[in-house]
Amino acid sequence: MSENLTGRNVSMDDLLGPLRRVFPARVSGQALATLALAVGFSLVVPGFFSLGSMRSMMFQLPQLGLLALAMAIPMMSGGLNLAIIAIANACGLAMVTVLAHLPLAGHGAGYVTLCILLALMTGMVLGTALGGLTGWLIVRTRVHPILVTLGVMSIVEGTSIWLTRGEVISGLPSLYGQIGNASLLQIPLAFLVFLVVAGVMHVVLQHTSFGISIRMIGSNALATRYSAVNVDRVTIRIYALSGFLCFCAACLMLARYNSASAAYAKSYLLVTVLAAVLGGVDPNGGFGRVTGLVLAMVMLQLIATGFNLLGFSDYLTLAIWGLVLIGVACAQALLKKRR
Repeated sequence: MSENLTGRNVSMDDLLGPLRRVFPARVSGQALATLALAVGFSLVVPGFFSLGSMRSMMFQLPQLGLLALAMAIPMMSGGLNLAIIAIANACGLAMVTVLAHLPLAGHGAGYVTLCILLALMTGMVLGTALGGLTGWLIVRTRVHPILVTLGVMSIVEGTSIWLTRGEVISGLPSLYGQIGNASLLQIPLAFLVFLVVAGVMHVVLQHTSFGISIRMIGSNALATRYSAVNVDRVTIRIYALSGFLCFCAACLMLARYNSASAAYAKSYLLVTVLAAVLGGVDPNGGFGRVTGLVLAMVMLQLIATGFNLLGFSDYLTLAIWGLVLIGVACAQALLKKRR
Protein backbone atom coordinates (compact mmCIF):
# COMPACT_ATOMS: atom_id res chain seq x y z
CA MET A 1 0.00 0.00 0.00
CA SER A 2 1.37 3.45 -0.98
CA GLU A 3 0.10 7.02 -1.30
CA ASN A 4 -0.14 9.05 -4.53
CA LEU A 5 0.03 12.83 -5.06
CA THR A 6 -3.66 13.27 -4.29
CA GLY A 7 -3.25 11.62 -0.92
CA ARG A 8 -5.25 8.53 -1.89
CA ASN A 9 -3.87 5.14 -0.95
CA VAL A 10 -2.73 3.13 -3.97
CA SER A 11 -2.93 -0.66 -3.81
CA MET A 12 -1.37 -3.34 -6.04
CA ASP A 13 -4.76 -3.79 -7.71
CA ASP A 14 -4.64 -0.16 -8.83
CA LEU A 15 -1.16 -0.65 -10.29
CA LEU A 16 -1.86 -3.97 -12.01
CA GLY A 17 -5.45 -3.21 -13.01
CA PRO A 18 -4.64 -2.00 -16.55
CA LEU A 19 -2.46 -5.05 -17.18
CA ARG A 20 -5.11 -7.43 -15.94
CA ARG A 21 -7.68 -5.84 -18.21
CA VAL A 22 -5.44 -6.61 -21.19
CA PHE A 23 -4.01 -9.95 -20.03
CA PRO A 24 -5.98 -12.42 -17.90
CA ALA A 25 -4.39 -13.05 -14.49
CA ARG A 26 -3.70 -16.73 -15.16
CA VAL A 27 -2.11 -16.05 -18.55
CA SER A 28 0.05 -13.33 -16.99
CA GLY A 29 1.16 -15.80 -14.32
CA GLN A 30 2.01 -18.39 -16.97
CA ALA A 31 4.02 -15.83 -18.93
CA LEU A 32 5.97 -14.95 -15.78
CA ALA A 33 6.57 -18.66 -15.01
CA THR A 34 7.73 -19.25 -18.60
CA LEU A 35 10.17 -16.34 -18.36
CA ALA A 36 11.48 -17.65 -15.02
CA LEU A 37 12.03 -21.12 -16.52
CA ALA A 38 13.86 -19.68 -19.51
CA VAL A 39 16.15 -17.58 -17.31
CA GLY A 40 16.76 -20.48 -14.92
CA PHE A 41 17.73 -22.96 -17.63
CA SER A 42 19.90 -20.37 -19.38
CA LEU A 43 21.90 -19.98 -16.15
CA VAL A 44 22.23 -23.73 -15.53
CA VAL A 45 22.61 -25.11 -19.07
CA PRO A 46 25.36 -23.64 -21.27
CA GLY A 47 24.14 -22.76 -24.76
CA PHE A 48 20.48 -23.19 -23.83
CA PHE A 49 19.49 -20.22 -25.99
CA SER A 50 21.76 -21.01 -28.91
CA LEU A 51 20.29 -20.79 -32.42
CA GLY A 52 20.42 -24.56 -32.84
CA SER A 53 18.63 -25.18 -29.54
CA MET A 54 15.91 -22.63 -30.31
CA ARG A 55 15.33 -24.06 -33.79
CA SER A 56 15.14 -27.57 -32.32
CA MET A 57 12.46 -26.44 -29.86
CA MET A 58 10.51 -24.74 -32.63
CA PHE A 59 10.63 -27.93 -34.71
CA GLN A 60 9.43 -30.13 -31.83
CA LEU A 61 6.69 -27.93 -30.35
CA PRO A 62 4.17 -27.67 -33.25
CA GLN A 63 3.35 -31.37 -33.55
CA LEU A 64 2.64 -31.77 -29.84
CA GLY A 65 0.95 -28.35 -29.73
CA LEU A 66 -1.62 -29.30 -32.36
CA LEU A 67 -2.36 -32.57 -30.55
CA ALA A 68 -2.78 -30.60 -27.31
CA LEU A 69 -5.30 -28.34 -29.06
CA ALA A 70 -7.15 -31.45 -30.27
CA MET A 71 -7.33 -32.61 -26.64
CA ALA A 72 -8.13 -29.23 -25.06
CA ILE A 73 -11.23 -28.37 -27.11
CA PRO A 74 -13.22 -31.48 -26.06
CA MET A 75 -12.02 -30.92 -22.47
CA MET A 76 -13.51 -27.41 -22.51
CA SER A 77 -16.89 -29.03 -23.23
CA GLY A 78 -16.53 -31.39 -20.29
CA GLY A 79 -15.39 -34.31 -22.46
CA LEU A 80 -12.12 -35.95 -23.46
CA ASN A 81 -10.67 -37.42 -26.64
CA LEU A 82 -8.34 -40.31 -25.93
CA ALA A 83 -8.28 -41.23 -29.64
CA ILE A 84 -6.26 -38.23 -30.87
CA ILE A 85 -2.99 -40.16 -31.32
CA ALA A 86 -4.71 -43.06 -33.08
CA ILE A 87 -6.59 -40.69 -35.40
CA ALA A 88 -3.43 -38.70 -36.21
CA ASN A 89 -1.54 -41.90 -37.05
CA ALA A 90 -4.45 -43.16 -39.17
CA CYS A 91 -4.44 -39.88 -41.13
CA GLY A 92 -0.69 -40.18 -41.68
CA LEU A 93 -1.00 -43.78 -42.87
CA ALA A 94 -3.82 -42.86 -45.25
CA MET A 95 -1.82 -40.02 -46.78
CA VAL A 96 1.32 -42.13 -47.24
CA THR A 97 -0.75 -44.95 -48.76
CA VAL A 98 -2.30 -42.60 -51.31
CA LEU A 99 1.11 -41.22 -52.29
CA ALA A 100 2.64 -44.70 -52.45
CA HIS A 101 0.02 -45.84 -55.00
CA LEU A 102 0.38 -42.83 -57.28
CA PRO A 103 2.98 -42.82 -60.07
CA LEU A 104 5.26 -39.96 -59.00
CA ALA A 105 8.53 -40.91 -60.71
CA GLY A 106 9.32 -39.02 -63.87
CA HIS A 107 6.72 -36.30 -63.35
CA GLY A 108 7.19 -32.60 -62.77
CA ALA A 109 6.72 -30.60 -59.58
CA GLY A 110 3.21 -29.53 -60.60
CA TYR A 111 1.94 -33.11 -60.87
CA VAL A 112 3.64 -34.10 -57.59
CA THR A 113 2.06 -31.09 -55.88
CA LEU A 114 -1.41 -32.18 -57.07
CA CYS A 115 -0.76 -35.70 -55.73
CA ILE A 116 0.29 -34.26 -52.37
CA LEU A 117 -2.88 -32.16 -52.25
CA LEU A 118 -4.97 -35.26 -53.00
CA ALA A 119 -3.25 -37.11 -50.15
CA LEU A 120 -3.82 -34.17 -47.80
CA MET A 121 -7.49 -34.09 -48.76
CA THR A 122 -7.77 -37.80 -47.98
CA GLY A 123 -6.19 -37.35 -44.56
CA MET A 124 -8.37 -34.33 -43.77
CA VAL A 125 -11.59 -36.16 -44.67
CA LEU A 126 -10.56 -39.22 -42.67
CA GLY A 127 -9.56 -37.25 -39.56
CA THR A 128 -12.65 -35.06 -39.57
CA ALA A 129 -14.92 -38.05 -40.24
CA LEU A 130 -13.42 -40.12 -37.42
CA GLY A 131 -13.77 -37.17 -35.05
CA GLY A 132 -17.35 -36.53 -36.15
CA LEU A 133 -18.20 -40.22 -35.78
CA THR A 134 -16.79 -40.15 -32.26
CA GLY A 135 -19.00 -37.17 -31.38
CA TRP A 136 -22.03 -38.87 -32.95
CA LEU A 137 -21.44 -41.99 -30.84
CA ILE A 138 -21.19 -39.87 -27.68
CA VAL A 139 -24.44 -38.09 -28.54
CA ARG A 140 -26.37 -41.21 -29.52
CA THR A 141 -25.22 -43.58 -26.79
CA ARG A 142 -25.05 -40.99 -23.96
CA VAL A 143 -21.99 -42.90 -22.74
CA HIS A 144 -19.19 -40.92 -21.10
CA PRO A 145 -16.67 -39.59 -23.65
CA ILE A 146 -13.81 -41.40 -21.90
CA LEU A 147 -15.36 -44.79 -22.70
CA VAL A 148 -16.40 -43.87 -26.24
CA THR A 149 -13.06 -42.36 -27.20
CA LEU A 150 -11.23 -45.27 -25.58
CA GLY A 151 -13.24 -47.63 -27.78
CA VAL A 152 -12.60 -45.51 -30.89
CA MET A 153 -8.90 -45.43 -30.06
CA SER A 154 -8.79 -49.23 -29.83
CA ILE A 155 -10.72 -49.68 -33.08
CA VAL A 156 -8.67 -47.17 -35.09
CA GLU A 157 -5.32 -48.29 -33.69
CA GLY A 158 -6.10 -51.99 -34.07
CA THR A 159 -7.32 -51.49 -37.65
CA SER A 160 -4.23 -49.46 -38.53
CA ILE A 161 -1.91 -52.14 -37.15
CA TRP A 162 -3.87 -54.91 -38.92
CA LEU A 163 -3.78 -53.15 -42.30
CA THR A 164 -0.08 -52.25 -42.07
CA ARG A 165 1.01 -55.35 -40.09
CA GLY A 166 2.55 -52.95 -37.61
CA GLU A 167 5.17 -51.79 -40.11
CA VAL A 168 6.44 -48.29 -40.76
CA ILE A 169 5.12 -47.03 -44.12
CA SER A 170 7.33 -44.70 -46.13
CA GLY A 171 7.44 -43.43 -49.69
CA LEU A 172 6.86 -39.69 -49.37
CA PRO A 173 8.08 -37.51 -52.25
CA SER A 174 11.10 -35.37 -51.44
CA LEU A 175 9.05 -32.24 -52.21
CA TYR A 176 6.82 -32.87 -49.18
CA GLY A 177 9.79 -33.13 -46.84
CA GLN A 178 11.34 -30.00 -48.29
CA ILE A 179 8.17 -28.02 -47.68
CA GLY A 180 7.56 -29.50 -44.23
CA ASN A 181 11.09 -28.81 -43.01
CA ALA A 182 11.48 -25.41 -44.67
CA SER A 183 12.22 -22.23 -42.71
CA LEU A 184 11.26 -18.60 -43.11
CA LEU A 185 13.72 -16.09 -41.62
CA GLN A 186 15.29 -18.92 -39.58
CA ILE A 187 11.85 -19.80 -38.15
CA PRO A 188 10.62 -23.31 -39.06
CA LEU A 189 7.55 -23.32 -41.27
CA ALA A 190 5.94 -25.92 -38.98
CA PHE A 191 6.15 -23.49 -36.06
CA LEU A 192 4.52 -20.75 -38.13
CA VAL A 193 1.74 -23.17 -39.11
CA PHE A 194 1.15 -23.96 -35.44
CA LEU A 195 0.93 -20.25 -34.57
CA VAL A 196 -1.58 -19.65 -37.39
CA VAL A 197 -3.77 -22.61 -36.34
CA ALA A 198 -3.59 -21.55 -32.68
CA GLY A 199 -4.55 -17.99 -33.65
CA VAL A 200 -7.55 -19.20 -35.64
CA MET A 201 -8.65 -21.46 -32.76
CA HIS A 202 -8.34 -18.51 -30.35
CA VAL A 203 -10.65 -16.41 -32.51
CA VAL A 204 -13.12 -19.30 -32.91
CA LEU A 205 -13.26 -20.06 -29.18
CA GLN A 206 -13.36 -16.49 -27.92
CA HIS A 207 -15.35 -14.62 -30.57
CA THR A 208 -17.83 -17.01 -32.17
CA SER A 209 -21.10 -18.53 -30.99
CA PHE A 210 -19.61 -22.00 -31.51
CA GLY A 211 -16.74 -21.27 -29.11
CA ILE A 212 -19.08 -19.80 -26.52
CA SER A 213 -21.35 -22.83 -26.84
CA ILE A 214 -18.39 -25.14 -26.14
CA ARG A 215 -17.72 -23.52 -22.78
CA MET A 216 -21.43 -23.28 -21.99
CA ILE A 217 -21.80 -27.04 -22.51
CA GLY A 218 -18.80 -27.63 -20.25
CA SER A 219 -20.27 -25.42 -17.54
CA ASN A 220 -23.81 -26.81 -17.62
CA ALA A 221 -25.00 -28.94 -20.53
CA LEU A 222 -28.62 -29.06 -19.35
CA ALA A 223 -28.91 -25.29 -18.96
CA THR A 224 -27.28 -24.86 -22.37
CA ARG A 225 -29.86 -27.18 -23.91
CA TYR A 226 -32.63 -24.99 -22.45
CA SER A 227 -30.87 -21.92 -23.88
CA ALA A 228 -31.85 -22.90 -27.44
CA VAL A 229 -28.40 -24.37 -28.19
CA ASN A 230 -28.38 -27.64 -30.12
CA VAL A 231 -26.03 -29.43 -27.74
CA ASP A 232 -25.90 -32.63 -29.80
CA ARG A 233 -24.91 -30.81 -32.99
CA VAL A 234 -22.28 -28.73 -31.19
CA THR A 235 -20.83 -31.87 -29.57
CA ILE A 236 -20.44 -33.58 -32.94
CA ARG A 237 -18.74 -30.46 -34.32
CA ILE A 238 -16.40 -30.34 -31.31
CA TYR A 239 -15.06 -33.82 -31.96
CA ALA A 240 -14.97 -33.25 -35.72
CA LEU A 241 -12.80 -30.19 -35.07
CA SER A 242 -10.62 -32.30 -32.78
CA GLY A 243 -10.22 -34.83 -35.60
CA PHE A 244 -9.30 -32.07 -38.04
CA LEU A 245 -6.58 -30.86 -35.65
CA CYS A 246 -5.30 -34.45 -35.49
CA PHE A 247 -4.97 -34.33 -39.28
CA CYS A 248 -2.96 -31.09 -38.99
CA ALA A 249 -0.66 -32.79 -36.49
CA ALA A 250 -0.32 -35.79 -38.84
CA CYS A 251 0.88 -33.50 -41.64
CA LEU A 252 3.72 -32.26 -39.44
CA MET A 253 4.50 -35.80 -38.24
CA LEU A 254 4.93 -36.95 -41.84
CA ALA A 255 7.34 -34.11 -42.56
CA ARG A 256 9.32 -34.82 -39.39
CA TYR A 257 9.55 -38.63 -39.61
CA ASN A 258 9.28 -38.98 -43.42
CA SER A 259 7.04 -41.99 -42.75
CA ALA A 260 3.88 -43.08 -40.93
CA SER A 261 3.16 -45.77 -38.37
CA ALA A 262 0.39 -46.79 -36.00
CA ALA A 263 2.90 -46.69 -33.13
CA TYR A 264 4.12 -43.09 -33.45
CA ALA A 265 3.70 -40.53 -30.62
CA LYS A 266 1.99 -42.87 -28.15
CA SER A 267 3.71 -41.18 -25.21
CA TYR A 268 2.19 -37.83 -26.25
CA LEU A 269 -1.26 -38.64 -24.85
CA LEU A 270 -0.26 -37.86 -21.26
CA VAL A 271 1.56 -34.69 -22.30
CA THR A 272 -1.46 -33.34 -24.21
CA VAL A 273 -3.64 -33.70 -21.12
CA LEU A 274 -0.90 -32.11 -19.00
CA ALA A 275 -0.56 -29.19 -21.43
CA ALA A 276 -4.32 -28.60 -21.43
CA VAL A 277 -4.60 -28.65 -17.64
CA LEU A 278 -1.43 -26.58 -17.17
CA GLY A 279 -2.78 -24.12 -19.74
CA GLY A 280 -5.87 -23.43 -17.64
CA VAL A 281 -8.39 -25.84 -19.16
CA ASP A 282 -10.71 -27.05 -16.43
CA PRO A 283 -10.86 -30.88 -16.51
CA ASN A 284 -14.56 -30.60 -15.67
CA GLY A 285 -15.17 -28.25 -18.61
CA GLY A 286 -16.34 -24.69 -18.97
CA PHE A 287 -13.00 -22.84 -18.92
CA GLY A 288 -9.92 -22.62 -21.09
CA ARG A 289 -7.95 -20.31 -23.38
CA VAL A 290 -5.73 -21.03 -26.36
CA THR A 291 -3.23 -18.42 -25.16
CA GLY A 292 -2.82 -20.32 -21.90
CA LEU A 293 -2.36 -23.58 -23.78
CA VAL A 294 0.34 -22.09 -26.04
CA LEU A 295 2.23 -20.75 -23.02
CA ALA A 296 1.92 -24.16 -21.34
CA MET A 297 3.38 -25.80 -24.45
CA VAL A 298 6.31 -23.37 -24.39
CA MET A 299 6.88 -24.14 -20.70
CA LEU A 300 6.85 -27.90 -21.29
CA GLN A 301 9.16 -27.58 -24.29
CA LEU A 302 11.61 -25.50 -22.25
CA ILE A 303 11.57 -28.11 -19.49
CA ALA A 304 11.97 -31.02 -21.94
CA THR A 305 14.88 -29.33 -23.73
CA GLY A 306 16.55 -28.39 -20.45
CA PHE A 307 16.23 -31.92 -19.07
CA ASN A 308 17.57 -33.34 -22.31
CA LEU A 309 20.62 -31.06 -22.25
CA LEU A 310 21.19 -31.97 -18.60
CA GLY A 311 21.21 -35.67 -19.54
CA PHE A 312 17.96 -36.68 -17.85
CA SER A 313 16.39 -39.97 -18.92
CA ASP A 314 13.25 -39.77 -21.07
CA TYR A 315 11.51 -42.11 -18.63
CA LEU A 316 12.35 -39.82 -15.71
CA THR A 317 10.97 -36.87 -17.68
CA LEU A 318 7.75 -38.82 -18.30
CA ALA A 319 7.47 -39.54 -14.58
CA ILE A 320 7.95 -35.84 -13.81
CA TRP A 321 5.15 -35.00 -16.28
CA GLY A 322 2.83 -37.29 -14.32
CA LEU A 323 3.76 -35.63 -11.02
CA VAL A 324 3.20 -32.18 -12.53
CA LEU A 325 -0.22 -33.25 -13.88
CA ILE A 326 -1.35 -34.47 -10.46
CA GLY A 327 0.04 -31.38 -8.75
CA VAL A 328 -1.65 -28.94 -11.13
CA ALA A 329 -4.99 -30.79 -10.92
CA CYS A 330 -4.84 -30.75 -7.10
CA ALA A 331 -3.93 -27.04 -7.08
CA GLN A 332 -6.89 -26.24 -9.35
CA ALA A 333 -9.22 -28.20 -7.06
CA LEU A 334 -7.96 -26.36 -3.96
CA LEU A 335 -8.32 -22.96 -5.63
CA LYS A 336 -11.85 -23.79 -6.74
CA LYS A 337 -12.72 -24.93 -3.20
CA ARG A 338 -11.38 -21.68 -1.72
CA ARG A 339 -13.39 -19.57 -4.13
